[in-house]
Amino acid sequence: MPDDPPTTAPSTTDPSPTAPGAAAFDALLAFLHASPSPYHAVANAAAHLDAAGFTAVDAAASWATLPEAAYVARGGSLLAWRRPRGLVAHAPFRVIGAHTDSPNLRLKPRPDTGSAGWRQLAVEVYGGALANSWLDRDLGVSGRVVLADGSVRLVNLSTPVARVPQLAIHLDREVGDRGLLLDKQVHLTPIWGVGNATEGEFVSWLAATAGFDARSARAWDLMLHDLTPPARLGGAGELLTSARLDNLCSTWCAIESLAAAPAADIAQVVCLFDHEEVGSATSTGAGGPALEQLVDRLVHGSGGGPDERARALAASFCVSADMAHAVHPNYLERHEPGHRPLPNRGPVVKVNANQRYATDAVTAAMFVGCCERAGVPHQVFVSRNNLPCGSTIGPITATRLGIATVDVGCAQLSMHSARELCGADDPALLVRAFGQFWAG
Repeated sequence: MPDDPPTTAPSTTDPSPTAPGAAAFDALLAFLHASPSPYHAVANAAAHLDAAGFTAVDAAASWATLPEAAYVARGGSLLAWRRPRGLVAHAPFRVIGAHTDSPNLRLKPRPDTGSAGWRQLAVEVYGGALANSWLDRDLGVSGRVVLADGSVRLVNLSTPVARVPQLAIHLDREVGDRGLLLDKQVHLTPIWGVGNATEGEFVSWLAATAGFDARSARAWDLMLHDLTPPARLGGAGELLTSARLDNLCSTWCAIESLAAAPAADIAQVVCLFDHEEVGSATSTGAGGPALEQLVDRLVHGSGGGPDERARALAASFCVSADMAHAVHPNYLERHEPGHRPLPNRGPVVKVNANQRYATDAVTAAMFVGCCERAGVPHQVFVSRNNLPCGSTIGPITATRLGIATVDVGCAQLSMHSARELCGADDPALLVRAFGQFWAG
């Protein structure tokens, strides 16, 4: 089985494949399908930028002279920029930030386990996963393996490998009334075969299947992913169902818009961070120094110093792009009555007075203006006072660099599920709004 991610979109039920925007929608589906891990998402984003004329840059090399359009990738993170030559050192930045990781089940360093004659895989729950959504799904394996020579091998086995079976109702008659209760340590251990567990067996099988020498495998970041391909949903195909919409949808929109944007009298930057779902406090997360270092190096490369850097940041804007909560028709009591986003109604501006989102009146007005110039509708989300919302990379970026930031995203249901749902039109609308944002 090949371990390279697919390069074509899975089949869909698109009722009008020749409609305007169909090619971009298919490209989004292909990206979602081919990016089961943050490392694949970065590799596919890099390939998209390569095709648009961007150049890969080594973070450890000297940046005395840089291409106008370039990117640097590290693990599950990627920073890309377009900065025309001759731009003054204090030129402002326009930044779009998103994240590449999603809640899932990740293999432990010693994955071989089992009981009662079943071979199983020891997993750790990553992020705030909806545990029940991982039950009874055919799961593949993806991620990266680091070999003895220091090289990194991407692995994408998108055929059924494992499954977390739910207990039959005959053995849990009260589940319908009591609700499903899952112990993450005990009940989420996937089955991948029959027999007794043998130390090293899974990695040996993985190596033989993916085509590398098991003896050279030193460590890995491997995870399970749902194998159901993304597709249109609904009688008119107006919805998009897929794994990892949070937040690969925003990731794709950011890269798609940057690749298509013309140069402007600003520095255009996309930051794709890893580890947002677990707090961002890593070297490749938004809490790390990567964006700050990029700003320093770009300003310095234009002949600027601390004063020019401060001037540039004071005039800059950042869009933190992460998915937003659509109103759930079965749980209306969980939503603020006056702020109920719907799919296909345009980007959602996310507001929280307690700064779980970084949006304020100035940044909201800036992004709404982008939407209006693009002819794109917009919505607003605020959570209930008795139901605290989550957070994003927005407040982290605003705090680290002092950049005025707005939090936005496409409306979706089933956030953090193994399978999520959003409007089929919303990604294209967000890309159009981003196009106006890049204009400066």
